[in-house]
Amino acid sequence: MESFTDGTAERNVERAVAYHEAVAKGATGAELAAFFTPDAVHRELPNALFPDGAVRDLAAILQGAEAGRERLSDQTFEVLNAVATGDTVALEVRWTGTLARPLGALPAGHVLRAHIATFLEFHDGLITAQRNYDCYEPLR
Repeated sequence: MESFTDGTAERNVERAVAYHEAVAKGATGAELAAFFTPDAVHRELPNALFPDGAVRDLAAILQGAEAGRERLSDQTFEVLNAVATGDTVALEVRWTGTLARPLGALPAGHVLRAHIATFLEFHDGLITAQRNYDCYEPLR
C-alpha cells in the first residue's frame, strides 16, 4: 500500500513536543532559539495573564523565557493531544507553573494551571509561527 505521508507531520509533532519539554526544563538563549527560524513570531491571544494578548519576535520570545525562569520555580507541559498535517501542528496541552515570587495577591509557591491550544507552523523542522490560546484556571 502506498503511503501518503513523507513523515514530515510526525517529525514536526516530535519537534513540537521536544520544544515544550525544553521550555519546561528552563531552556533559554541558543538552546531555545534552536527551535525557531530567525523570523519566527509568537502570538498569544488575550488571556488572564495577558489581557491584551502579545505578539513576540524571536528576541522577545527569548526574553520571555528568561523572565519566565525568574517568575516560575517549576513548570510542566502535559501534551494531551497532537494533530498534524504537513507543516502545521496543533497541540492540546495542560500546563502547570509554580510561582517563584508573588504575582499580585498570589503568593510564591502558588500553582497556576492552564489549558492550552497551541498551533505551530514549521519550515524545515523549525518553528516559524506559534499561536497560543491559553485558558487559565481562576487565579486565586
